[in-house]
Amino acid sequence: MREPGVLVRRIEKATPADREREVDGLRAIAILGVVFGHWIVTGVSAGADHWQTDSPLRHLPDYAPLTWLLQPLAVFFLVGGYVAARSWARADGYRRWARRRMIRLGRPIAALLVAWTAVMAVLADFVAGDTLHTVGRLVVSPLWFVLVYAGLTALTPLVVRLGRAAPVLAVGTVLVVDLTRFAADGPAVVGWVNVLAGWLVPYSLGVLWAGPHRARIERLGGSPAVVGGLACAGLIRYGGYPVSMVGVPGESISNLNPPTLAAVAFGLAQCGLALLVRAPLRRALGRRPRTWAVVALVNLSAMTVFLWHQSAMLAVTWLGIALGGLPGLGTAPVDLPWIVARIGWMPVFAGVLLGLWAVFHRWEAGGRGPGDSRRSS
Repeated sequence: MREPGVLVRRIEKATPADREREVDGLRAIAILGVVFGHWIVTGVSAGADHWQTDSPLRHLPDYAPLTWLLQPLAVFFLVGGYVAARSWARADGYRRWARRRMIRLGRPIAALLVAWTAVMAVLADFVAGDTLHTVGRLVVSPLWFVLVYAGLTALTPLVVRLGRAAPVLAVGTVLVVDLTRFAADGPAVVGWVNVLAGWLVPYSLGVLWAGPHRARIERLGGSPAVVGGLACAGLIRYGGYPVSMVGVPGESISNLNPPTLAAVAFGLAQCGLALLVRAPLRRALGRRPRTWAVVALVNLSAMTVFLWHQSAMLAVTWLGIALGGLPGLGTAPVDLPWIVARIGWMPVFAGVLLGLWAVFHRWEAGGRGPGDSRRSS
């Protein structure tokens, strides 16, 4: 076996002995899962007179169950609640604590908006307005996630005080909203209450995981996985919810925008699985320094990776469109060969994302080095 490289050894040495590597591992899996999921289901093509977006799921509905592997957002909110609660327990006052966390989230957002404002100003003289709209919508699309995460972070002290009542109230709210929307034919705008309530479910479970009920929550791992999975399957089979766990163009109901009761049940199953794998994941990351180095680097700038992943896809797509369209790139996602070809482009997307990360991760890192335990706070 080759000796670990200099960077790997540096990260391993900088990692505190009590570092909860499984928490970082779960966060890295969630972020990278979302990134690769978006890259697979987001197709951009030239269209008749401007760039337009489409999804292979609209043309291949039989593959919708695969989205159950491509939407691990609940795991990120689970970890986010855990980390925020641990940090709040050590805080020296709400205002200072919240300010630090909002600045940490705000810096990478500022980098994205400043850079893309300049790019769009240049492109405005050469590119059709509808194309600019398509590009801009994809660039800022990750911001909804960060804004929801910031809102839940700000509510952490309240969630801590609510304790075990928090996830119950959140699930109840989602249930009432869905009944209002679908059973009572209420206004669709009511559904947006679930943007906060739906993601509060895994977030509040993370808060409980960090508190005095930690051992009990960890022992429950298998139960939420089974209950959530069965509930999700039942809601899809008998409740009329879509199979896809991501939005599909043309569908009247989306499980994600805003979250539905089926999405909450699905997220509960994901949280249960995350709790089940935490122990073996911790052991694996402790034995594999190279894997841990990747996880640590992703965690140092998780928001940068998330915010810039669509920009990386767009940059490569521009090349494909400039060349007249290539399989899986710059062409309409209408068949299975497109998906196969798109998977082949993943290393190229990742390479461009790595370049963007090299330029912009400093805005998020704030001078901390790999393995710094403060990054989990």
